[in-house]
Amino acid sequence: MKQPTFRLAIALVGTLVIACGQVPASSVPAPTAGSPSPIVPPSAGPSATPTATPTASPTASASPTQAAPTATAAPVSPSPTTSPAPTGTMVVRAYYLLDDAATGDPALVPVLRTVPRSKGTARAAMRALLAGPTAKERGADPRIRTTIPRGTAFLGITIKEGVATVDLSGAFATGGGSFSVRARLAQVVYTLTQFSTVDRVRFKLDGKPVTVFSSEGIILESPVDRAHYRDDFLPAIFVDRPAWGASLLTPGRVTGLANVFEAQFRIALLDSSGDVLVERPVMATCGTGCWGRFDVTLPYRVSVAQWGTLRVWDPSERDGAPEHVREYPVWLRPAAD
Repeated sequence: MKQPTFRLAIALVGTLVIACGQVPASSVPAPTAGSPSPIVPPSAGPSATPTATPTASPTASASPTQAAPTATAAPVSPSPTTSPAPTGTMVVRAYYLLDDAATGDPALVPVLRTVPRSKGTARAAMRALLAGPTAKERGADPRIRTTIPRGTAFLGITIKEGVATVDLSGAFATGGGSFSVRARLAQVVYTLTQFSTVDRVRFKLDGKPVTVFSSEGIILESPVDRAHYRDDFLPAIFVDRPAWGASLLTPGRVTGLANVFEAQFRIALLDSSGDVLVERPVMATCGTGCWGRFDVTLPYRVSVAQWGTLRVWDPSERDGAPEHVREYPVWLRPAAD
């Protein structure tokens, strides 16, 4: 009689274990494999897929202390007590000079740079600027170039009440004539004022404030802004977004400044074969002797991703011939991308 009682006890224990949710591991299905890997486009450039253009102005941040330049583009942590920089990458803009296809006259143009993600966005942008144009940008037609002397080192930056104070090595003030000297200042000012927290820029050389810059005697007694260099270093129709060689989604948003007759000009988007995808007139907020803003949306359709051309021009009042033509490559993508 004792053996049936023992078997009954074992059965009751098994029932209690199952009731308490002890499910054998073998009953849990294993995760399935075979999910497709994401397609990563190649790096930016006239022969590869570019990085997408940011849709909003980033916010600059900088350490209040100076830091020596490093061998990589990764910004230095502001202090030993701060948390490590976030992983991944971010996109910043650097401003160089694009030669005019007709006259050869250079004017500012933005390009995108992918850098290690960091809270020091202003530092990252400055290091990207000092690295200079890529080989593909230098070999483009028309070419992209920089007037910042080779060997210029980034020593530090602080941002306070809308003013970025950037410290560069003495090499920044060496060589070049009046145009080159002023153009390199414009490159730095436009690169740093891409951020919503920076309106003006003050310069230091080797830690010392600059009041007279280079042997050309450029006066820099107070901080300077974008307007300070607008008339000399912007084309008549300046496209600030998208950047040169950037991705333009559909519908594509194009923004910038223009100083043309009666504030009117035209814009077009061409596919890789040179066929016009969309063309329309644009009205800036001011013109005929003043700079006005423009913000236009260009819907387009392509069946496959491809390089296209963004073109802006001002029809001549005399015979309608294109004037102030400005064009550069953009990466076009189907709407479903």
